[in-house]
Amino acid sequence: MAFEGLTEKLSAAFKKLRGKGKLSASDVKEAMREIRMALLEADVNYKVVKEFTAKVTERCVGTQVLESLTPAQMIVKIINEELTLLMGGGNSKLAVASSPPVIIMSVGLQGSGKTTNTAKLAGLMKKQQKKRPLLVACDVYRPAAIKQLQVVGAQLDIPVFEMGQGDPVEIARQALVHASQHGNDMVFLDTAGRMHVDEKLMEELKELKAAVNPHEIMLFVDAMTGQDAVNAAKAFDDALGIDSVLLTKLDGDARGGAALSIKAVTGKPIKFIGTGEKLDAIEPFHPDRMASRILGMGDVLTLIEKAERAFDEKKAAELQEKMRSSKLTLTDFYEQMKQLRDMGSMDEMLSMVPGLDAKALKGASLDQKALDRTEAIILSMTPRERDNPSILNHSRRRRIAAGSGTKVEDVNRLIKQFDAMQVMSKRMMNMKGKGRRKGGGIPGLPF
Repeated sequence: MAFEGLTEKLSAAFKKLRGKGKLSASDVKEAMREIRMALLEADVNYKVVKEFTAKVTERCVGTQVLESLTPAQMIVKIINEELTLLMGGGNSKLAVASSPPVIIMSVGLQGSGKTTNTAKLAGLMKKQQKKRPLLVACDVYRPAAIKQLQVVGAQLDIPVFEMGQGDPVEIARQALVHASQHGNDMVFLDTAGRMHVDEKLMEELKELKAAVNPHEIMLFVDAMTGQDAVNAAKAFDDALGIDSVLLTKLDGDARGGAALSIKAVTGKPIKFIGTGEKLDAIEPFHPDRMASRILGMGDVLTLIEKAERAFDEKKAAELQEKMRSSKLTLTDFYEQMKQLRDMGSMDEMLSMVPGLDAKALKGASLDQKALDRTEAIILSMTPRERDNPSILNHSRRRRIAAGSGTKVEDVNRLIKQFDAMQVMSKRMMNMKGKGRRKGGGIPGLPF
């Protein structure tokens, strides 16, 4: 999980401060030493750490903080603000064009996840902003690069323009003609990468840039490479002039040094982050929300956005009606479980809940294996059995257990949980009915 080590160390430093009723300047400096070490261990650029802690210390030793009734909270607030500024201050949008298509040129080193995440970004634009993107295969050197783009493009239902192992500049030119003729309002150019930054790579990218004049050059860097990612970003910016960064594999980077260093070192904003292997595991980068996650304060807004994307309003209304009439089925139960999975991993969701120790709860009640087992059991039932659980006699349950690779006891447990949920749903709906007569239901809940 991203920033896990940094969050633990910062929390430990804050805990020491909270244990003191009033803080002295020496208390603040001692805390800053611990924070400095935590940031360095998180692989944050040394110069960035030095400047960051100097700013925070200057603000923290002021009279307003030291004489505050809750000085520890004031310090957390200051660090939250400075972390937000360090990562860019606010969310940065993709470039726009006065006349479409908008041309996004994807650049980066081999192994950074450029091709897959270019497709993910195109998919995000299609889903959230109703765009009509076109993916363009300009990487004519890496074996299977074109095929890879075609595969992920097909999975996302996004067209891919390719001309085989030809001239990347001519491919890009022809792609723009194709986009204009077919109504594509965004063009994503997947360019060639190298194992390292070299002169030949940069010359090719400069030629491509001069030929198509992209609205935005986005660098794709692997968060797990830490300071190497920051160095690559600076090299690409110096040679090519990048406009933004997409940080891939952030979910696998427990340190987070690249996310905290890139903006300060290059001056270029991180606009998107890759958060997993699934093709929808990508999200806009919000510095303020990321700062809250780092400080263990959660990220409710992103959690809500994930829920809104995963849950179908029409299906939710239908489910509510079934709850009202006590007609829930195991098919409904399965649909809800699928939507919950679409929101991402349980660990990731727990990390976004303020005040919740996600690490302590890990695997306690949200067991992924248990979810897999439940899914297997439900899928081993016939449609009639899912819609009428009351017909599940012992022989049917035995057949379902054999078909799902589970035990009859597991099937019995699921049916018992489902029956309990039916009773609870009926009670909730009754509570809502009574609440409405008194002038309101339960705020924020669908019951």
